[in-house]
Amino acid sequence: MHDSPVGLAAWLTEKRRAWSDCGGDVESVFSKDDLITNTMLYWLTDTYVSSARHYYETKAEALTPAHDRQPPVEAPTALLQFKGDVWMQPRKWAERYYNLKRWTVAEHGGHFAPMETPGVLVDDIRAFFRALRS
Repeated sequence: MHDSPVGLAAWLTEKRRAWSDCGGDVESVFSKDDLITNTMLYWLTDTYVSSARHYYETKAEALTPAHDRQPPVEAPTALLQFKGDVWMQPRKWAERYYNLKRWTVAEHGGHFAPMETPGVLVDDIRAFFRALRS
């Protein structure tokens, strides 16, 4: 990814096509400006490898909590999943790992849902915090 901005652009655009909820037509969700801006952010800051590190590290070994309390994540948590994502977390697992207060499955959106359907994300965040204020 470091030797060619064209190679980086091809890789990132292919991931947007394959992992988004675009039905194979990447430009139905992302404009050319979105695609080139995203590529340039990685290229100019030389951050593609550090951004992908999370995927490598979480595949190599499971995340292990630093304590034995249940659930491991004690803070009130909302989980919003998008049906077009490449992986859906089972609710039973989420309930064991998080202090789950809100569970939402959105009909549209994929792995890049904050760019694909930003309104859905914003509405869910607002609803989660609204419930905590009451």
